[in-house]
Amino acid sequence: MEVVKRNIPISLPHTGEEEWLAAKEPIMSGWLTAGPKVREFEEIFAKRHGVKHAMAVTSATTALHLALVALGIKEGDEVIVPAFTWISTANVVLYCNAKVVFVDVDRTTFNIDVADLKKKITSKTKAIIPVHLFGLCADIDAVKAVAGNIPLIEDGACAAGAGYKGKPAGSLGTLGCFSFHPRKSVTTGEGGMITTNDDKLAELISNLRNHGASVSEEQRHHGPKPYILPEFNMLGYNYRMTDLQAAVGIVQLKKLDIFIDEREQWAKFYNEQLKDIVWIKIPEVKENYKHGWQSYVVYIDEKKSPLKRNEIMEKLQQMGISTRPGTHAPHMLGFYAEKYDIKADDFPGAKDCNNYSMSIPLFNKMTKEDYEYVVYALKSIK
Repeated sequence: MEVVKRNIPISLPHTGEEEWLAAKEPIMSGWLTAGPKVREFEEIFAKRHGVKHAMAVTSATTALHLALVALGIKEGDEVIVPAFTWISTANVVLYCNAKVVFVDVDRTTFNIDVADLKKKITSKTKAIIPVHLFGLCADIDAVKAVAGNIPLIEDGACAAGAGYKGKPAGSLGTLGCFSFHPRKSVTTGEGGMITTNDDKLAELISNLRNHGASVSEEQRHHGPKPYILPEFNMLGYNYRMTDLQAAVGIVQLKKLDIFIDEREQWAKFYNEQLKDIVWIKIPEVKENYKHGWQSYVVYIDEKKSPLKRNEIMEKLQQMGISTRPGTHAPHMLGFYAEKYDIKADDFPGAKDCNNYSMSIPLFNKMTKEDYEYVVYALKSIK
């Protein structure tokens, strides 16, 4: 039987007329900056993720930055970051003039290696950023067992809707940070969210994201005394989400569980179809974990594979299938390698994940025929 070549991107956001109509409301009302739609989006997100507070911002990067600022991270402090993650997880530490301390990752889960974490904690460690990579939560109980009272900032950029031992991502640490980039399960174009159960941190972050103002834009414009300007008692930032973004986010968030359930169904399809390919290690999800399936990332065993990882990716590209490395190892990038005089082999787990991980298409606009074609293509590699 002849197989017709398909063109399948690595990801596409599942947006349509409902999101378009939602964006129309703030456009027609004229309220485009942070306002009632942002507040509604925050309330829905907080409820879904089991927390008291959710604060919308411009990206997961700014969410992580504000989390560190709110915790008082400063020059001389150390913040622990996994050595296999998107670069912004490390960059935000430098924004605070603190030191990035990398820790290795587990090749099976791609998440933080708790044994190595234990070795890296010092008296200067003021925060730990466990990453819930690709939608799989880090083993937070194990992290807490070695972290003691050190604050945990969950990097849940990929983990909206994910869970760990019956609790949602974003409710597991001191603070949680999420992304709404188009490659994530739900999107606002660009955007992020910070979650916490700490009232003081929530108030501080709300002020910090709005130039440090003590009064929000909505409160100021709708208040009875138009001559009153907010107080500015701290250095803040313009990290506010817009009502345009939030209007889209509200629609998207209401579909989150449907999106994840569908992705999980097709992740199981991949698992079943790919399990007998000896050179592919499929993702493992332990009991009591709810995977968010932002990405489906496999590990290529080049000792058994007919081609190297990059050659496999090139072959798939020729067949119309887009793939990507899972993410990168920041310690292997020029800036951090030079800044901290790090060698690739200093973090062997992260190095291997950098070199052998491969993300294959998994998104809510894919069809049954798309998934079957990806499996056919992988099985055809000899």
